[in-house]
Amino acid sequence: MTILVCSACGTSFDDGEHLKTCRICADERQYVPASGQAWTTPEKLALAHRNTWLQLEPGLMAIQTVPAFAINQRALLLRTPAGNVLWDCIALLDEATKAIIDALGGLSAIAISHPHYYTTMQDWAAAFDAPIYLHAADKEWVCRPSDYIRFWEEDALVLSSAVTLVHGGGHFAGGTVLHWTGEDGQGVLLAGDIVQVTPGADHVSFMWSYPNMLPLSAEEVMDVAERLAPWPFERIYGAFSHQNVRQAGQDIVARSARRYIDRIKSLSR
Repeated sequence: MTILVCSACGTSFDDGEHLKTCRICADERQYVPASGQAWTTPEKLALAHRNTWLQLEPGLMAIQTVPAFAINQRALLLRTPAGNVLWDCIALLDEATKAIIDALGGLSAIAISHPHYYTTMQDWAAAFDAPIYLHAADKEWVCRPSDYIRFWEEDALVLSSAVTLVHGGGHFAGGTVLHWTGEDGQGVLLAGDIVQVTPGADHVSFMWSYPNMLPLSAEEVMDVAERLAPWPFERIYGAFSHQNVRQAGQDIVARSARRYIDRIKSLSR
């Protein structure tokens, strides 16, 4: 069966003659390009693109497709004694990427922050025989079925002594972040864009739709902040290559949430 990949967001679909619109792009948190919906296949994508690798810190590597494709997020490969975890997903899974991950010990799990980054998760799971952990609140956005998908509903899901998935909500009902103790024990947050690191890397923000610039309410941001507050972390790695907070991450999230809430409330006076 031919797999079709949305060129705007990277979501994959089973081939079908009636497939005209990507369900992810049609939602107001994403967009259909002005030029219209366009599709590619994993094979065509691999002909014109490749994946690059960057070590962010001991135990954590970024994987990103070049030239940029679709949303252009990065995936993160987290290496732990309990097994390697792929955080978030990108559409391109080429032979070189398979070989590198196999050489690093394969994958024990895949976990994804929200539906914009589901992409070709089904193919990654099959290639490495790894379960995919998705929050059940976002179940409706899965566009290709897979026996590897495991839905969870709790406030947190422990994957190992060092790795926990935390339900943050906000951007999507099932919005998830990954908390890792870090090799230095100081704590690391892999945030996707459930919290979005700002250009100065000294604040984060929160949005319902990033491309359409639609905000979350003060109450929703407060809920995200309260859900993350119990988890200590020093560093934050966001969805894109420039989104790295190297220190005081937990304080930055709390302070940024207060700033956001104060601004929203000031507009309603």
